[in-house]
Amino acid sequence: MSHFRVRYQTLEFDKTDIHVRTLRDKQEFSDDDNTAFDLGISSAVWSLFGVIWPSGEVLAHLMFEHEVKGLKILEVGCGIGLASLVLNHRLADITATDYHPEAGNFLNENTLLNGDRKIPFVRASWQDPGTNLGKYDCIIGSDILYERFHVDLLSAFIEKHAAENCLVMLVDPGRGHHAPFSKKMVTLGYTHSQRKPIDTCYLAAPFKGQILTYQKGLPCQ
Repeated sequence: MSHFRVRYQTLEFDKTDIHVRTLRDKQEFSDDDNTAFDLGISSAVWSLFGVIWPSGEVLAHLMFEHEVKGLKILEVGCGIGLASLVLNHRLADITATDYHPEAGNFLNENTLLNGDRKIPFVRASWQDPGTNLGKYDCIIGSDILYERFHVDLLSAFIEKHAAENCLVMLVDPGRGHHAPFSKKMVTLGYTHSQRKPIDTCYLAAPFKGQILTYQKGLPCQ
């Protein structure tokens, strides 16, 4: 049984409201049956999936404006899945994935909270050879280059699930691993660019990170 406190909040995207149930704060923790522990998720990082991070807000605002018609989209390391919720509300073809055992439960609750259809979710490790996720035209993520070893794991996971023509968009807060990741993606055949978000007035503090973009093949029309 889970023993954690939650909070409810509403985030505005122009005239669209997205309602979100999150952990009350980063101090919440509940792993009585050691499910997360057995997956290698310690109490110190258990709560990180369940709150909204600035990078996640930036990605969600990007996805509110992004052309989604005809695209099959995958959010990697979705955490609370704010970008997926926005895309789902726009009726985009979105699938979400995360390693945390509670991520799927929160995503389902938040989908219901917004009165939208269920978002396909797969709990998967980037090292898992048999996720059966298929291929995607667009792969997104936010603040997922947490450790140096994530560079190889994430790039391989993305390449495995990227369609022949695929746009990858990652929002990175500046943890210091995006440079080697970008080099790795270039060696895999992706073109690379990065930029600062134009407007982050919805954030409580200035955003110091970057929007990282990688293109495989031709841009989707």
